[in-house]
Amino acid sequence: MNLTAAARILLKNRYLLPEETPENLFSRVADAVDTPRSKDFLHVMKDLLFIPNSPTLMNAGTPIGQLSACFVLPVEDSLQGIFSTLATMALIHQSGGGTGFSFSHIRPAGDPVSSTCGAASGPLPFIRVFDEATNAVKQGGKRRGANMAVLNSSPPSYQPIPAHITVASLLTPAHQRLAFIPSTKFHSRKFQLN
Repeated sequence: MNLTAAARILLKNRYLLPEETPENLFSRVADAVDTPRSKDFLHVMKDLLFIPNSPTLMNAGTPIGQLSACFVLPVEDSLQGIFSTLATMALIHQSGGGTGFSFSHIRPAGDPVSSTCGAASGPLPFIRVFDEATNAVKQGGKRRGANMAVLNSSPPSYQPIPAHITVASLLTPAHQRLAFIPSTKFHSRKFQLN
């Protein structure tokens, strides 16, 4: 197997179990897949023609066993629904998966909340809560989790971003993106954090 020094460092830092070599990693993954073509799969990996996703490399052949990389979770318009989804997100990140959400069902800021006779805070504060929870839970204990948050830019969930708030203050990690999906009534606004 012809791995560069950088590839060996990456494997050691993110995917290898204690005392495991890259060759052992690929064998562990091929054995866990357990198909009639496991030997072919092993050779494809060792020849670097195909490398499975991160959760497969981290979890195959371990008690965690979670091999999927992407999960889409519902975000309901209630505190119980929002924080139930947040708890599920944390567990998915813990096992190495990434998550995507639509925050478009959360009522806009200022809308009445009948149970408290108060006003809703809108989706943006909850996006920040999800972002901070992601900071706290590393994917598979190895790296920061990955999220995709969607917020429709048409009423009722659209919240214009006040001019005094920078996009960078909405989501702090430089590698995250925040995009507003265009509608027929509003102009498309897309922001990239650097």
